Amino acid sequence: MSTETAHRLHQKFPKKHNHYALRDFFQFNSEYGTITDWNDARNVLTSEDFIIGLLEGLQEEVGDASSAIMYTVGLEWGKIDSLQFEAWFEREFAMSPRRANLMFLLETWWWPYISQGWGRWEVDMSDRKQGFMFINLFDSAVARTLGDVGKPVCHLYAGLFAGFFTEMVRKQLSCIEIQCYSMGETYCKFLLGGRERIDAASFWMNEGANARDIEKRLRAGEGGQ
Repeated sequence: MSTETAHRLHQKFPKKHNHYALRDFFQFNSEYGTITDWNDARNVLTSEDFIIGLLEGLQEEVGDASSAIMYTVGLEWGKIDSLQFEAWFEREFAMSPRRANLMFLLETWWWPYISQGWGRWEVDMSDRKQGFMFINLFDSAVARTLGDVGKPVCHLYAGLFAGFFTEMVRKQLSCIEIQCYSMGETYCKFLLGGRERIDAASFWMNEGANARDIEKRLRAGEGGQ
């Protein structure tokens, strides 16, 4: 990290935790044209037009494969981010993430994303012992931008969740969006679990099942282990 981009408040108050105000979390350096957050990550401001251009351009180039590409981008992003998160979590809280309360850990990971405009989330851990869990996402940057297009569009988020949790639990996980704001719903919903269950959910969706149908079938023991 160069001196022009390192967050000065972080250097000045290394033990500070209440850094949630805009001017505490983000450091705007007009001289160098940079935006650095509390965790010393570089941030870039983009418009909704950029998101639309990116997704429509990808769709034009590769067709339906664009969803798989966005998922893969998110997957790799999540894996890398989990490693960076472990480093700054240990630096800030002086403990391994694996010793932390799970919900505190997850909220600590996600709140910078909220600050950056990626939306709020709720993690439903009630089915964790069954090998799967649900994540509700509010104000998805992708879905909010594209509007009601009648199908799930948050493949980047699905990949991000799969990559992050795969690294955190040291077990290969997959993720699928089973409900989306772009389908006319009020929020997006993701299913995280093993490959077999995600494939089953994908099949059920293709057969016309909605999120409630999928929840019911999984809790009834369908979809594998």
